[in-house]
Amino acid sequence: MAPAPRVFCARLAGLRVFDPLGDPVGRVRDVVVTFSSTTLRPRVIGLVAEVPGRRRVFVPMTRVTSLDAGQVITTGLVNMRRFEQRPNETLVLAELLERSVTVHTTDGSFPGTVEDIAMEPRGRNWNVTKVFCRKDSVSSGRGLHLRRRGETVLVDIEDVAGLQVHTGAQSVAKLLENYEDLRVADLAEVIHDLSPQRRAEVAAALDDDKLADILEELPEDDQVEILAGLDTERAADVLEAMQPDDAADLLAELSTDRQEQLLQLMEPDEAAPLRRLLAYDEKTAGGLMTTEPVILGPEATIAEALAVVRREELAPALASTVFVCRPPLETPTGRFIGVVHIQRLLREPPHSSVGSVVDRGIEPMPADAPLEQVTRMLATYNLVAVPVVDREGRFLGAVTVDDVLDHILPEDWREDRHEDHPHTYPSVSPTEVTRG
Repeated sequence: MAPAPRVFCARLAGLRVFDPLGDPVGRVRDVVVTFSSTTLRPRVIGLVAEVPGRRRVFVPMTRVTSLDAGQVITTGLVNMRRFEQRPNETLVLAELLERSVTVHTTDGSFPGTVEDIAMEPRGRNWNVTKVFCRKDSVSSGRGLHLRRRGETVLVDIEDVAGLQVHTGAQSVAKLLENYEDLRVADLAEVIHDLSPQRRAEVAAALDDDKLADILEELPEDDQVEILAGLDTERAADVLEAMQPDDAADLLAELSTDRQEQLLQLMEPDEAAPLRRLLAYDEKTAGGLMTTEPVILGPEATIAEALAVVRREELAPALASTVFVCRPPLETPTGRFIGVVHIQRLLREPPHSSVGSVVDRGIEPMPADAPLEQVTRMLATYNLVAVPVVDREGRFLGAVTVDDVLDHILPEDWREDRHEDHPHTYPSVSPTEVTRG
């Protein structure tokens, strides 16, 4: 009788998932297990697969017919609802790898780090049976305790203590490594699905710029929760790294006292635009705009303009348009002159000035223009961004099409954004899928 196959979970990451006819369904992103107080071996209840549209769905192990040859074969019956982790469920790749544990053997006990988890079928079920660990040795020197990694061992799950404790012991770097190929918006969805404690751990490990990017893609409740979990000085630093319009929207969700506390900690040059944005109604041009578009004087060359819009940190909508103004070139600027679209820049000699090709026909919007008027302006003239000016004709900022979409979509669109993607895969009703 052939021995039961042993599958290491880390090796499943990224494998293609196919239906019985060989048509691709998606790719494996994680393995879902449940721990029990009555059994020593956690049960593997399913896989998390990423299907077209970047939606993550749950694939029960009862629907998996093969886990070999570098691929996963299913029965083809997959519930296409977005996966939401339940309180009794643990994600192997996201939560268990790199966890610090204690390994007990006949030769004694030692600290270790989880490198991989192995599972095996037992009848119709799959269970975690083995843990691949790296021994951690601790040495002392000059009053310091240094942890060094040693040899690796494969031990029974029963011999490992500390695997189930949810203390955030897993390296956040390892968690993010598992999702390093995701775009920021999709990584934000992964973080949204984590427990509040785990979200706080991830936020603490990310640098300010990366956390700022992710906050801009999260629902408002998650933004407020994560910001509240940061110490006040770091919260101010993260707000400085966010786009001004997104930072202002987040501040608007906080109490007036908390707003002022954070603004006082920010650099004055960073806080000033946020104070101006907070003064506008959120559904006006002033409330929608960003205060940091591409602004150049009319004497700047086209070569300079192309160099500026080439900057990686610029969002595509902002990189599409150069706003030409008289000095000063920080908002609020001198008199607004007009715009130059990137396509025009690409057609002109590099040594020419932007002032010689400026489009003066784009009528700027007043800061109190309502959302509906801004939307009509974008749609009527097929624009990606519209300028906003004050009564003296000074340039205040720009409203981009993505800013408008954020406000005309339903409030919970970030949570349900993948629910409207059409899928051609067969699905089962929720009652057909059991998860422990």
